Amino acid sequence: MKFQEFVEFKAIRAELAADDKQGVIEELVGALVECGAIDAEQKESVVTAIMNREELGSTGIGRGVALPHTKHSSVEKLVGTVGVSSGGVDFDSLDGEKVHLVFLLVSPFDRPSHHLRALENITRQLRDDTLCRFLKQSKTTEDIQQLLEEADNNQFVS
Repeated sequence: MKFQEFVEFKAIRAELAADDKQGVIEELVGALVECGAIDAEQKESVVTAIMNREELGSTGIGRGVALPHTKHSSVEKLVGTVGVSSGGVDFDSLDGEKVHLVFLLVSPFDRPSHHLRALENITRQLRDDTLCRFLKQSKTTEDIQQLLEEADNNQFVS
């Protein structure tokens, strides 16, 4: 599964304003609402679902990356976005480090394979140190979008 199949490019945030886990999740869900990928009335419910998932175990996977995600009845297809925090956010990551790169996913209940394929794609792509470093250093949404497109075209993972 390619990034272009689920990342809402209009919802990408090159510099997250929030400086804590809940704030980042609210900001990224809000970005998905702003671009029309999530209904505004469902925002709080989606945020709550993601925070409930975080209580099961942090989605801060290490190396400065977090993958908050949930399944939710308000979406008809897998949607996601990306946020970058230059200062870093405490995400209770497995390695104890701050998170600088956040991929947030929301998928419908009836498409678990899409959810898993997207998570797999993100983790596989972000094993590439160059892509990870470039994404964390991105200053504009256009830069992030271009890097994701290059990743889709296998320009990073060997």
